[in-house]
Amino acid sequence: MAKEIKHFLDLNKINYKEIRKILDLSKSYKQGITSGHDILKGKTLCLIFEKPSTRTRVAFEIAMQQLGGTVTILEEERSHLGRGETISDTARVLSRYIDAIVYRTGPSNKLYELANFSTIPVINGLNDETHPCQLLADIMTFEENLGIIQGKTITWSGDFNNVCRTWTQVAKILNFNFHLACPKSLIDKKTMLELKKIKNIKIFDKPESASKNTDCIITDTWFSMGQKVSNKKRNILKPFQVNEKLLSYAKKNAIFMHCLPAHRGEEISKDILEHPKSVVWDEAENRLHTQKAILTWCLK
Repeated sequence: MAKEIKHFLDLNKINYKEIRKILDLSKSYKQGITSGHDILKGKTLCLIFEKPSTRTRVAFEIAMQQLGGTVTILEEERSHLGRGETISDTARVLSRYIDAIVYRTGPSNKLYELANFSTIPVINGLNDETHPCQLLADIMTFEENLGIIQGKTITWSGDFNNVCRTWTQVAKILNFNFHLACPKSLIDKKTMLELKKIKNIKIFDKPESASKNTDCIITDTWFSMGQKVSNKKRNILKPFQVNEKLLSYAKKNAIFMHCLPAHRGEEISKDILEHPKSVVWDEAENRLHTQKAILTWCLK
């Protein structure tokens, strides 16, 4: 009987039990309870990045090495992917050479096409719609500080981007409250209707209202990769900046997260990353531990 292919594409494609299994393993790796030494010996991971990356790329490279595997990097401009070879053909060929693929791309349909034609696990390293690797690190960081996320409240203040969308996908699965403070003009009508159907999600016009007694405030860049920077959008988002005043509305033991890279003076005030409530550097570190767990989940 053929072994089931475990793709890591979107968190709403994975059930609660499996998400919790990955999170528990992430914590075990960080605490040294599980070493993972040589667990993926003889396995090769291919990284295909069509967009810039620091944390995702480095964390996957180091994670695979620490688990005993090897990494090869396929750059679009130096491969036939950049010269017109189809994604389906690339998937079929790479499946004969390697054991898993991390794919960072633009439109999500490219990710799903790669997965559909691959006979090896495909991992979503970010696309225009979602960023599930980041979310696992965020949830792990939250739970390190405030316990199990179930029943807690997360407040997002800023643009409705791929990270924010991923938070909305997992709110119902992990049963936490998600307060979304975002200009409604930045959310398309179809998405707005879908969000209003999810009882765990509340949409706010003002970040102050969304942040009252919350357990965590989180934000991200106002201009995602590939988006044109515009003063119009910047002006619309100015009231949603995370600063010390906004953090004062949250619970006393609340935390602040940002997936990085950060733009001081835009989505955050200049000194907010160094604020006592900030756990941003732990959040960044946890990318390594969660990505080790994702690789283990996919390949073992």
